[in-house]
Amino acid sequence: MLLAGAVATLAGCGGGDTTEAASAAWGRGDAAPTIVSLNPCTDAILAEVTGPGQLLAISSYSRDPESSSMPISEARRFRAISGTAEEVATIRPNMVVASAFLDPASESAFRRLGYRLVKMPIASDLAAARAQVRELARLAGHPERGEKLVARIDAALVRNAPPAGFRQIPALVWESGGLVAGDRTLIVDMMHRTGFTNIAGARGLSQADFLPLEHVLADPPRVVFAVGDPLAEEDRMLHHPALSALTSTRRILLSRSILWCGGPTIPRALDELAAARRALSGRAMMSGPEIMARSETEPGRRQLQRHSSERPIVSARP
Repeated sequence: MLLAGAVATLAGCGGGDTTEAASAAWGRGDAAPTIVSLNPCTDAILAEVTGPGQLLAISSYSRDPESSSMPISEARRFRAISGTAEEVATIRPNMVVASAFLDPASESAFRRLGYRLVKMPIASDLAAARAQVRELARLAGHPERGEKLVARIDAALVRNAPPAGFRQIPALVWESGGLVAGDRTLIVDMMHRTGFTNIAGARGLSQADFLPLEHVLADPPRVVFAVGDPLAEEDRMLHHPALSALTSTRRILLSRSILWCGGPTIPRALDELAAARRALSGRAMMSGPEIMARSETEPGRRQLQRHSSERPIVSARP
């Protein structure tokens, strides 16, 4: 299941603290630190805020199109590793950036080897995502690069904001197995900023809570943002015939890669959500489900494709 498995699969785009990241930045008189990143969320940010030759390795997840939060062509510029202490020891960076879910044995090994260890949490909203970008840029010794990325995020917020007086659209991020995205998550904050309200939060559901199909049918949202794997047995609810029969509810595919990571994925996520809002607003009188698929040939843009209601919703999943 995607929400339940995201922590393990992404090796931590998440967690609760930032070990050593709150301490003083790399001294201005020091050379910029060399860095190894061990999760795809920080991979994508560090690829943008470090200087040439500074990011020595990224996680192997970023080389996988189904789990990467950065273009594969960009990921291939860097060495990819699984993240063992032995691998990192052969690279000998000054700094290791990892998840706050880093296992204790690896954490102990990195500290014994003398590396500065930074553990980054999942950004729970856009304010935290901006702070994370600035933190990593500061630690890398290039705060100005972080400000450029933050400016791109802010520009995406402006261009994708709903019109004044827009009535927010009731929506649900519903994943394989019936899991939902709760409030106080980055994806839900971005939904709010682009014109949607999260019905899971309104029902008192938290992150990774289960929402049965029957409850969705009894009180359907205007849109279901679906994230699932059509090859998985657990995905049956996302394309159940009863859901397809709801004439007032649209099903819209969300890219798996925009759910968890901040940084450069945020403008893409905001673009996708705003495209969904415009499509829904322009097709308010249409009946039957509509599924939107992201074009593989136009990264960063949204292409609308009609599918029959019987076809499964397709989404990348590690």
